Order: sequence, then C-alpha cells, then structure tokens
Amino acid sequence: MASQLLSEIDEQPAALARQLVDGAAAARAAALRIRAFDPAFVTIAARGTSDNAARYAQYLLGARNGLAVGLAVPSLFTQYGAPPRLGRGLTIGISQSGQSPDVVEVVAEARRQGGATLAITNDAGSPLAAAADVHIPLAAGPERSIAATKTYTAELVAIAMLSVALDPDRSDGAAAALAAVPDQVAAALAANRDLHEVALAFAGATRFVVLGRGFNYATAHEIALKMKETSYVLAEPYSVADLLHGPVAMIEYGFPVVVVAPSGVATDELGPMLDILRWRRARTLAISDRDDVLARATAGLRLPAGVPEWLSPVVAVVPGQLWARALAVAKELDPDQPRGLSKVTRTR
Repeated sequence: MASQLLSEIDEQPAALARQLVDGAAAARAAALRIRAFDPAFVTIAARGTSDNAARYAQYLLGARNGLAVGLAVPSLFTQYGAPPRLGRGLTIGISQSGQSPDVVEVVAEARRQGGATLAITNDAGSPLAAAADVHIPLAAGPERSIAATKTYTAELVAIAMLSVALDPDRSDGAAAALAAVPDQVAAALAANRDLHEVALAFAGATRFVVLGRGFNYATAHEIALKMKETSYVLAEPYSVADLLHGPVAMIEYGFPVVVVAPSGVATDELGPMLDILRWRRARTLAISDRDDVLARATAGLRLPAGVPEWLSPVVAVVPGQLWARALAVAKELDPDQPRGLSKVTRTR
C-alpha cells in the first residue's frame, strides 16, 4: 500500500546529501556572523518536532562549541508581554514551515534588542526566515506527510553543519563524518525494512516509555512524538537519569520500553538500567548498534556501526520513524492521516 509517510522516510538519504551541499554556504555565513558577534549564550525557539532538534542543538553546541544553550519560553513574548533580555545572545528559530507566530516573535524581539538571530526553516520565503539576520535553508524538499521526518533529520544536519563551521580549525574529522551520514541513514533504512512482526508484538500496548540520554535525549523525544502522532499512545520520553528519579516506579511486568542506545558515552552507562528492565520483566525494544544491548532486549532495531555519538541522533531516529509507522499499521490506524492534525500549526 502506498504511504506518503514511508516515502518521505525513504527520501532522507537524498535529502541529507542535498543539505550537505546546498546548505554549506549558508552554514558558513551564519558561523561568520555568530563568531563576529561572540554571543554570551544561545536561546532556541521551536515547537513540536523542531523543539526536539533544539534539544539536539543544546548538546551539540554545548559539547563541541562550548556554548550555553537554553530553550525559549515563547509565552513570555506572546502571552505575558515580558520578553527576557536577549541582546547579548544568539537566538535561533527552528521551524519546518517558518509559520508559527510565537517562534517568529521570539526571533523578531531578539533582533529588535540587537542580538544575533538565525532561522533554520524549509521555506526561504517564510516569516521566520524574514525575521532573522541569517537563514540556513533546509534542502528537504516539500514535505506533505503530517508527521515530519525528512525535515527533522535535515534540521539536525543543518545544526551539525553550523557546529562544524563555528570551529573550522578543529581537526577531528568532522567534515568526513558529516559526509558519511547520508549513507549511514540509508544503511539504517535497509536494516529495518520489515518491522511488522515486531510491531504486532507491541500492538496492544497503549503506554510506553522511550529512553535516551546525552545527544539522543532528543531522539527519545522525537520517537515518542512520532508514536503519539501516528498511534495515539501515551509515549513518555525520559533520560535514563530522570527515569531513575521517581518514574522508574511505574516499570512493571510487560511494560513496554523503547531504549535508544547507539554507541557512545551515554550507552556505556546504560547497564544498570538494562538490569532494572530485565529484573522487572519489561518488554524492551532496543535501537542500537551494540550486540550486548540488543541481546538484552526483547526485540531490537539494528543501527550501522561507526557513527560518531555527536551525529548518531540523525541515524538513530530513522529506525524509530519506521517503528512508529509500523506500530500504527499494526494497530490498524492510518499513519498518513493522524486525526485532528494538520501540516502547519500556528500557535501564539
């Protein structure tokens, strides 16, 4: 059966390859502006899927570029009329459509205050692109599926390109690692084509926990969002650390848990949590390239090996997208037509 969502998931290797080429000049221009401004902090305004890209930026710009990054509170601007002082910082607006008035207002106010501003959108003619000093366009092409996929991974790659451009003299092989991402995404797609049987095993579940830590805290949030949008389940994302601070009490026999665990520092610390899940006899779906993690799970989605941890969210989310779609189909729902949703959401 034809599926708009599946078609756009499959377009991601080509879309990301375009992003690396078409977005390179804009990423360099944005980095020049930011380095000249030398921001004291970074504030990111986003909603929905783009908010999860912002979570990735918190880790990436912090770990690689030493920047203090926080998420904006748009209601302070649009509801309470009490915008914080942004003049000494960089404000980034991330939105696939660039249409949401609250995200636009955060960026516009930062620019009025004299701060540096950047927009990352899939529409160069959008209000958000017009509101910012500089714009990194996404090369995802038209995205018609309501559940965003290729625009999300394009946002992650745009953020990664910006991070690399901010430190052009850093000799850690970052450019080569970025260039390999489209092929690694293609490998993740090829390894997880048929998830119907896996999804059927979880089709009766109505509540899930989705775990990720570090760079892949964003991935946990994004996979949980895709599950909510397409299967109407209660899917709660947590970092492993936050789960241990109380919510772990809800884990019991048969409780379904999705664990995002590509190789890296965060996964090296995952052992005790996997022990808890096994001891409580939870049903665990692991997304990993590590044999030891996959062996301890009820079911697993295989990631390609060799992806640096700082780029792993671009690759790790792809089996999660396929999983969310397969779960909806197993529940006899139409993931192409989520109820009550539209492609562009405008909030204030």
